[in-house]
Amino acid sequence: MNHDFPSFNEFNEDFEDLRDLLQQFENLKEGRSHSFLDEDSFEQIIDYYDEHDELNNAMQAVEIAIEQFPFSSALLLKKSALLIETKKYREALQLLEKAAVLDSNDINLYILKTDVYLAMNQHEKAAKLLEEQIKVFDGEDRTDLLLELADVYDDWEEFEKVFDCLKMLLEFDPTNEEALHKICFWTEFTGRNEESIRLHTSIINEHPYNQLAWFNLGTAYQGLKLYEKAVDAYQYAVVIDERFDYAYRNMGDAYIHLRKFNEAIEVLQKHLEVAKPEDVIYEAIGHCYEKMRKFTQARYYYRKASHLSPNDDKLYLKIAKAYMTEENWENAIKSLQTAIRLNKQNLEYNITLGQCLLQIGSDKEALVYFLNAVRIRPGSAAAWKELIRGLYLVGHVEEAYAQLEIAEGKIGRKPVFLYYKAVILISMGRTKEGLIQLETALQLHPRQFKKVTELDPSILQHNSVVELIARYRRKR
Repeated sequence: MNHDFPSFNEFNEDFEDLRDLLQQFENLKEGRSHSFLDEDSFEQIIDYYDEHDELNNAMQAVEIAIEQFPFSSALLLKKSALLIETKKYREALQLLEKAAVLDSNDINLYILKTDVYLAMNQHEKAAKLLEEQIKVFDGEDRTDLLLELADVYDDWEEFEKVFDCLKMLLEFDPTNEEALHKICFWTEFTGRNEESIRLHTSIINEHPYNQLAWFNLGTAYQGLKLYEKAVDAYQYAVVIDERFDYAYRNMGDAYIHLRKFNEAIEVLQKHLEVAKPEDVIYEAIGHCYEKMRKFTQARYYYRKASHLSPNDDKLYLKIAKAYMTEENWENAIKSLQTAIRLNKQNLEYNITLGQCLLQIGSDKEALVYFLNAVRIRPGSAAAWKELIRGLYLVGHVEEAYAQLEIAEGKIGRKPVFLYYKAVILISMGRTKEGLIQLETALQLHPRQFKKVTELDPSILQHNSVVELIARYRRKR
């Protein structure tokens, strides 16, 4: 029977042979008698030492080898590679020039030269060298040179040219996996989605069963927000390869944008079957259930996400908000306390926790968190608004007015402040001033009248307020 792959015995023989070669080399160094080592044997010895990070031994071996085979370009390339590893770039370049005279058809010559130019920060030279050789070489060699050139442009931060280079490569070698993987990222990075669609459509016409081409087509459509078309492309990708986890992930995202939450959940569940569970997938499923107002399921998946990522404070806010929609304040508070333990300086957590504490009558505690919010970001109108509202709702009306004046001094007369001031003045018995304030607010920001009712709906029981609003509506 004829096998293409090496058997255990063959591996064993290879290992014995290598050990034999290393022993021969030791004998040669020590001046003891030894068998003749041919060029191929030297290459194996050099590779062995190089792979095991024994650079001194590798260098010694390559120097002895070159003495014996001075016209071997392969050995000169090996020595150049070792010189590059030890950062001796000038010497490496001189050797490469010498190797080029002996054999200019070895692609490694150009790849090593490129490495030297990059190490010396000479990107232009590296790019020029590879561009010239791409015209000379064909087949796999051209593919390798184009991949190398893409890396040079990346290193040089010529990002548009990275895309051009990968596109050229795929026009020449349409099923190259490395290029297909890379161009997906660079399409998104450069935003060249239309070109990517044309390129991958033509690849698919020739190779209809290439799942990476279908996937890249999907991401390009997604980049243009054409989510229906993106979903179609991903579906082809997963029909060809039903364990293609990234296609399920992206398809889930596209369905979420289309607000097709059931379909999104289905494909994200599929992702969980074929790949290692990830917090972002659980979180996305939670988000879908939240959008469908299925808060128990939403919390279940947010929890699963938080088990995988226990330091992600945002997840605890999401769990809390799912409780808040059901007016389950106690549990919302527990989640928010965890979020704040992880991230004390977060404005939203402090504000939200204050709001929940107000709901259960823990007024003093609530005010502490509103004060924290103002301290964290003194320029935030939202933080001031909550502090003023909190003080007003718990009956500290004078203090609410004082803080409102301070807020206006710090960040100016925001629309919400004008309405709040009107309500506070009226409830302090300064009705005339309050009405003047309310009229100003209605003139400047009529759409924001709801700020009045969110602070104190009972204000609408004042005849003078109702008359003013009616008069104002008639005018408009």
